[in-house]
Amino acid sequence: VLYSRKCVGALKAVQAEHVAPQVYSTRSSSSTVPRITTHYTVYTRNKDPRWEGVEMERFADEADVVIVGGGPAGLSAAIRLKQLANQHEKELRVCVVEKASQLGAHTLSGACLEPSALSELIPDWKERGAPLNTPVTEDKFSILTEKYRIPVPILPGLPMNNHGNYLVRLGHFVRWLGEQAEELGVELYPGYAAAEVLFHEDGSVKGIATNDVGIAKDGSPKDVFERGMELHAKVTLFGEGCHGHLAKQLYKQFNLRENCEPQTYAIGLKELWVIDEKKWRPGRAEHSVGWPLNRNTYGGSFLYHLNEGEPLVAVGFVVGLDYTNPYLSPFREFQRWKHHPSVMSTLEGGNRIAYGARALNEGGSQSIPKVTFPGGMLIGCSPGFMNVPKIKGTHTAMKSGMLAAESAFSKITDENLQSETAGLYIPEYEEAFKKSWIWKELYSVRNIRPSFHSYFGLYGGMVYTGIFYWILRGKEPWTLKHNGKNKETRYEMFACL
Repeated sequence: VLYSRKCVGALKAVQAEHVAPQVYSTRSSSSTVPRITTHYTVYTRNKDPRWEGVEMERFADEADVVIVGGGPAGLSAAIRLKQLANQHEKELRVCVVEKASQLGAHTLSGACLEPSALSELIPDWKERGAPLNTPVTEDKFSILTEKYRIPVPILPGLPMNNHGNYLVRLGHFVRWLGEQAEELGVELYPGYAAAEVLFHEDGSVKGIATNDVGIAKDGSPKDVFERGMELHAKVTLFGEGCHGHLAKQLYKQFNLRENCEPQTYAIGLKELWVIDEKKWRPGRAEHSVGWPLNRNTYGGSFLYHLNEGEPLVAVGFVVGLDYTNPYLSPFREFQRWKHHPSVMSTLEGGNRIAYGARALNEGGSQSIPKVTFPGGMLIGCSPGFMNVPKIKGTHTAMKSGMLAAESAFSKITDENLQSETAGLYIPEYEEAFKKSWIWKELYSVRNIRPSFHSYFGLYGGMVYTGIFYWILRGKEPWTLKHNGKNKETRYEMFACL
């Protein structure tokens, strides 16, 4: 308690005086605690004496299109832009900034890829050596109890039917997309995170600024401090992924979430294992629901047998973050699941070689915000194009990038807009999206995730999916709608007892 009081007091002092943080020690120990980290968006550097005399000018560069995020959506947009530029013999400068040290480094392995968007973007992807080495040859879906596995038939037309899809190491696929983009003349800048959105005087997006480097943990500049650079563009595409920090700024700046439902989220935990070759079944895709989660906690698992030259399996566990048990730990539930007899029999004797986690948008079509605004567009998982019952979002992310590229190209090359000095507004992207197969696909499954919030929970959702998605082909009788009458409830903050 004493330690907490001192930290709170110290923080208040920094807020009041904007001075360099001090080192505080506890009364019960002679050791010091780490300095309080300050961020320039909270404590401005011009009031911090540690930053006096530091050169803060940024170098600026101009491009036609800047893309934030070198994932499937961003790279698909870049490729499509350069394809159109080459086709129409236009000069177009396209820059992609990616926070990872190399493309694909922050993309978790283990995905079941639907190749529809890839076939549209690069029809000869097989001849070009795309790393889609594992077509799905066997599909399994089960309900788990603590000791047993109950098989559930996967009927044609259900979201979990993976006929024609590929089990991939998504990081390798992203790296390959980067090679295709670079071949077309796209400028790729891995290792540079977009840290700030830049705006024109009229409020439209001007571009982005990359992150500063050489900053100590306490927020002070090191001797090797370097200012980030600015990238200005006629159009900026934001493909940060789920819950991106720049997208959150844009939601507030342009009120993009005014006419949609709140987004809902899940966490996905993934691991890559080398297993005993005798247990390896390349092309097998296994999914399960049930244990260790109860019927009122949304979630499930996958186990994919990859054909990558060695006996690899990708395992993953997804938990909806609307769970009601405050003691539930998604990571520990994942560990319990790996000890289920049917899972442990595959992993036993193996070796985990990689692991990670990522957030997932699960709100569906009713939670998609407005995706266009002056000077920019949202693409990929940033606005939430994941098909939740399919557990797939790569193909929809890629297609959204392609639609944004096509809409942007026509505006950028419009001679009447060549003299435009502010960021271009491209509402055609939203119109194209609503007419595309992405919207049709997401709209047909819009009620499956909300159906789990019923008395029967998991099992009610499964029955709903079977009846309304398979039998009635997505013709659900209801949907969540934002009618403008639902007002946000503001809650008071109470101290924990």
